[in-house]
Amino acid sequence: MVKNTPFTEKHIALGAKMAPFAGYNMPISYTGINDEHAAVRNDVGVFDVSHMGEFILKGENALDLIQRVTTNNASKLTDGQAQYSSLPNNDGGIVDDLIVYCLEENKSYMLVVNASNIEKDWNWISSFNTDNVEMYNISYKTCLLAVQGPNAIKLLQPLTSLNISDLKYYTFTKGVFAGVDNVLVSATGYTGAGGVEIYFEDTNNAANIIWDKLMELNVKPIGLGARDTLRLEMGYCLYGNDIDDTTSPIEAGLGWITKFSKDFPSKLLMEVQKVHGVTRKLVGFEMVERGIPRHDYLIKDAEGNTIGKVTSGTQIPGLNKAVGLGYVATPHAAIGSNIYIDIRNTLVKAIVSKPPFA
Repeated sequence: MVKNTPFTEKHIALGAKMAPFAGYNMPISYTGINDEHAAVRNDVGVFDVSHMGEFILKGENALDLIQRVTTNNASKLTDGQAQYSSLPNNDGGIVDDLIVYCLEENKSYMLVVNASNIEKDWNWISSFNTDNVEMYNISYKTCLLAVQGPNAIKLLQPLTSLNISDLKYYTFTKGVFAGVDNVLVSATGYTGAGGVEIYFEDTNNAANIIWDKLMELNVKPIGLGARDTLRLEMGYCLYGNDIDDTTSPIEAGLGWITKFSKDFPSKLLMEVQKVHGVTRKLVGFEMVERGIPRHDYLIKDAEGNTIGKVTSGTQIPGLNKAVGLGYVATPHAAIGSNIYIDIRNTLVKAIVSKPPFA
């Protein structure tokens, strides 16, 4: 059965095009992807991403558990800091990517995971919980709104006495926001446009109060369609497309969140990849010739030999060109390399380039 978020009726009332996503009835677009993409890049927009998963880990061994199951080094986090990381499996792949929030150093943390992986991640992390760390799945009662864009902070600051204007990237604060208590405001997002993500529990009509206040400020509602074009323009990975249980962080260019100063599943395998290299790499590319790359399209060399596969691709609004991400054999991964996307049995030329695409 498809679930609703606390904002579903708001989306429908605003005329959003709705569709099932990760088990939820979610808005795909309101006024159109091009219009919504431009609004976030140039002004401000709000995404309902309440379908995401949130776990609380508490206790004196909470940090040890996080260290055992993630690739990044969470011991560096102090109160009010967040960190991008991944959950590796035992075969060198990625169970999920996630954000770790340090609520209270060495005692309390929030893990934010992808909506489609909530149960899988919970079971995976639980299998490592040998020290009776308190674990709480608060996904079902947590609202998450991402207010993104260059004007987001300026617009939101009058709604709170919290100093969100000085929040550094990947830090957060907690307090009263728009008259609602216990709201976590985080300088994070999936668009590269600046702004914050707002976490809160939907009690005492909180969801309606905050959403209505944002609408009063003329914050434009944005659907998941533009969320995808915005993240792809930046070259951000999407779980299930660009990373999954079969791709390693090293292959995916996530070596920067893979710290070998501690133990985690598949550490030895990834160390070998780091030292000796990998046979394939995730690259960004821009289409030179007309054509839109789609997920699972084959990538070939000039002779027509298959050298990889597209993982994400689209026409980026405002750029006047199509771009994509894909895994290619390492000899073809250098910036500036010519590759060819097999689009309906026609080889369409592209060039390997480094995101963000501009």
